[in-house]
Amino acid sequence: MEAISAKWLGKTYLVAVKDPGLAGTLRHFFRRRYKRIEAVKNVSFDIGEGEVVGFLGPNGAGKTTTLKMLTGLIYPSAGQVKVLGHVPFERRPEFLKKITLVMGNKQQLIWDLPVLDSLKINAAVYEIPDAEARRRIGAFAEMLDLEEVLKQPVRKLSLGQRMKAELMAALLHHPKLLFLDEPTLGLDVNAQVSVRAFLKAYRSQHRATILLTSHYMADIAALAERVLVIHHGELIFDGPLRLLVARFAPYREVSLEFDAQISRDALAAYGEVEALEGQKARLLVRREKLTETVRNLLAEFPVRDLTVSEPPVEDVIAKVFTAGRVA
Repeated sequence: MEAISAKWLGKTYLVAVKDPGLAGTLRHFFRRRYKRIEAVKNVSFDIGEGEVVGFLGPNGAGKTTTLKMLTGLIYPSAGQVKVLGHVPFERRPEFLKKITLVMGNKQQLIWDLPVLDSLKINAAVYEIPDAEARRRIGAFAEMLDLEEVLKQPVRKLSLGQRMKAELMAALLHHPKLLFLDEPTLGLDVNAQVSVRAFLKAYRSQHRATILLTSHYMADIAALAERVLVIHHGELIFDGPLRLLVARFAPYREVSLEFDAQISRDALAAYGEVEALEGQKARLLVRREKLTETVRNLLAEFPVRDLTVSEPPVEDVIAKVFTAGRVA
């Protein structure tokens, strides 16, 4: 069964338009004008059970609007959607017990209460027996290294600790489908790594489905096997991240260190010379010529060290957003 099935999903808002000045205000008061904003347009995709999918797009592209339709927080203006066999906006209890929505800029923990008290409240809401709730809290706290802070008020936690505690609260009922909207927002590198490792472990243990949005491309690269790219409300790509990288970054980066200084002209025959300083150089080489080029470089020059790397994923996605389409 598909965890998520969206067919021609759309969301249109009517937004009031007001001209500036007193005259504009008076006209707005007596005769309002509206314009239609299409936040999401004819978006279709399916996500199978157990998949981890990255959902990418610039600010205002329609990512959060789509997540809110999938979780039932807002009604779609057009199209059909089924999530775990349910119609989301019906908000049935049996549906809500199977999903969770984590937003990096929102919180559900009670600010002045200890973390443990908020977790106990969530356990009661989801009708989790006390013994089972204690077991789950203990297991999550150990995985997230939060055992020492469970009895501290939420307001005294660091941002990283608070985000981890939010994840605990969101996953305490063992949802089968996770909607994660910027779950590592504002966290330092160590906290980001810890959250990713926890999500990997949770997905593995519970065969959970994850739909993840993030501006940290390291989150997507570490977790997602497939990406959806949305731009101006339209889905412009659905497929493996590696295909997107290959299409928008046809070059590999070759970093070299030589035993002697090499001229730029001598290296230019092997690729685009991105940098040359002393005995170190960096070339851009087309993917289809990489093996041949590396072999020739090693044969022709006194190479001390050679490294081949992919371009940063952030650069690739930026090119996609700039183009606004995937040919």
